[in-house]
Amino acid sequence: MGIPDHLTCLLRNLYAGQEATVRTGHGTTDWFQIRKGVRQGCILSPCLFNLYAEYIMRNTGLEEAQAGIKIAGRNIDNLRYADDTTLMAESEEEPKSLLMKVKEESEKVGLKLNIQKTKIMASGPITSWEIDGGTVETCLIINYHIRKLDHAIIFKGVVSVG
Repeated sequence: MGIPDHLTCLLRNLYAGQEATVRTGHGTTDWFQIRKGVRQGCILSPCLFNLYAEYIMRNTGLEEAQAGIKIAGRNIDNLRYADDTTLMAESEEEPKSLLMKVKEESEKVGLKLNIQKTKIMASGPITSWEIDGGTVETCLIINYHIRKLDHAIIFKGVVSVG
C-alpha cells in the first residue's frame, strides 16, 4: 500500500498483544485477546479503515472504467461514510460488476463483504443477485428528488476476516 516500514512497525507494535474486556449489566467479562480489526474508540481506527477503503476503491479500476453517474460534469462511482459505502451506476448490469470488483479487492487485503447487510436500491424493477450463496436484498425507491440515479448498491460493515 506504500506505507513506510517505520509506520507499519509502529502500528504492529500498537496492536500487538492487545486485550479487552466487555462491561455488561452484570459486571465485566474476563480479559481476552483481540486478534483482528481496529481498536474500538482509538483515534487511529477511522484513519486506518479509510486507508484500506481508499486502497480497495482505487484498485477496483472504477475510475478508468468510467463507472458511476455524472453529477455536475463529474463521474461519481461511490460515496463513503464510516464503514458504509454506496456504489452508483446508471445501468442494471454495472452495479453487480462494481460490487464484485469491490468484493475481490476487499478479500485481497483480508476484508470480507457482508452480503446480509448489502442492499440494491433501484428506481425500477431489477432482478435479485446471488453472491456467495446469499441473495442480495432489492429495494425499490421512489424517484422523487433523485432524477438521474437509476441503481445504487449500499453495503455496510465490511468486516475483517484476516
